[in-house]
Amino acid sequence: MADPDGGWRFAQCFGDKGDVDDVTEADIISAVEFDTSGDFLATGDKGGRIVLFERNEGKKGCEYKFYTEFQSHEPEFDYLKSLEIEEKINKIRWCKKQNAAHFLLSTNDKTIKLWKVFEKSLKVVSETNVPTDATPARGGAMLKSSLKLPRLIHHDTMIAAVPRKIYQNAHAYHINSISVNSDGETYLSADDLRINLWNLNVSDQSFNVVDIKPVNMEELTEVITASEFHPSHCNLFVYSSSKGTIKLNDMRTAALCDQYAKLFEEEEDPQSKSFFSEIISSISDLKFSRDGRYILSRDYLTLKIWDMNMESKPIQTIQIHNQLKSKLCDLYENDCIFDKFECTFSGDGKNVLTGSYNNYFHVYDLETGNDIPLQADKSAFKAKKVGSTKNKPVVSAFGKKNRAEDVGMAETADFTKKILHASWHPQENTIALAATNNLFLFQQ
Repeated sequence: MADPDGGWRFAQCFGDKGDVDDVTEADIISAVEFDTSGDFLATGDKGGRIVLFERNEGKKGCEYKFYTEFQSHEPEFDYLKSLEIEEKINKIRWCKKQNAAHFLLSTNDKTIKLWKVFEKSLKVVSETNVPTDATPARGGAMLKSSLKLPRLIHHDTMIAAVPRKIYQNAHAYHINSISVNSDGETYLSADDLRINLWNLNVSDQSFNVVDIKPVNMEELTEVITASEFHPSHCNLFVYSSSKGTIKLNDMRTAALCDQYAKLFEEEEDPQSKSFFSEIISSISDLKFSRDGRYILSRDYLTLKIWDMNMESKPIQTIQIHNQLKSKLCDLYENDCIFDKFECTFSGDGKNVLTGSYNNYFHVYDLETGNDIPLQADKSAFKAKKVGSTKNKPVVSAFGKKNRAEDVGMAETADFTKKILHASWHPQENTIALAATNNLFLFQQ
């Protein structure tokens, strides 16, 4: 008989394991990202901290242990605009590794920082001329032959994190995306109305490559919601909008990409139009497959997979929580309709992952059409200990109604528990998910 959970199992959890309802706001995880090797994992939180985990080589399977933690951003105040700038980490992106040190970009709403994380040797003086516990006799002379040169010896190794570059004053609006280019030298940062191109080595200037700000702000009809570089063509990048469109831009055509190279847009059925249509069609995240052939996008109710060669409609649309269609009014009232769920491809491009409410997340097998809903819940530790089946999902084909999540969510959805941030290991089937203030790891 086929395994109902597709071989997925809970592996690890970091963070407060108690059933605490009053979670400290600063501890809520706001970004999760594996590095390109999968040996390191970074999380950022609303308190501006970054925590790094490294693979625990001593354990068989993909297990991680704490590596280091540092304060990436501090709360600031913009005196010109009388605005508080939160320290919350919006995005983390690893740079290609070139030596023993790790480099990663982190951003809050306004400032991007390039961090260097490296092992630093702590040395101590091993030999001194005067014993440390004795005072020499007054007037006593030391023989030349007994003089020793002080020597430094290795005492300990510490992990240091230093900001190598700080890129600031380039965004008037909140930064929602950063993406490192395949050339390893440049990256882009996007806010609501503009996308800037940076050289990693130059922090005092950037080039504006997209600007959708109208002359009269009353004519504003859409905002940029996410942006990403193509994984292998360093001249191509995509960005999504709040209108549900994806635009592909080619930087070889013009310095300012006013004209897109391709527009991926699905025509809306006029009969299904409602007050909420535009809100739920806003794309919250988009990712390229590793080969650059497909684009995965997530809006409030669906996941869509687009072929780079077909602009008129997605090649696949996956319903995430169809049962919430009747609850859009309540979700608008409690602001949950504006939740921004992330999405990601697996390393081999055969599966996609996204989150949902009640701490459910979905792994979709694109070849078989199986949808595996799993729950990243505190009960997972207990389940691991006693072999409970509480986290066992019900496998179904896309869009079918017998999903474990549908049963549990139709009436009793807890909209405070949601999986917004997730990352998939680049080489194997291990996924990292942020559930409020906990980091969960699942393996297949």
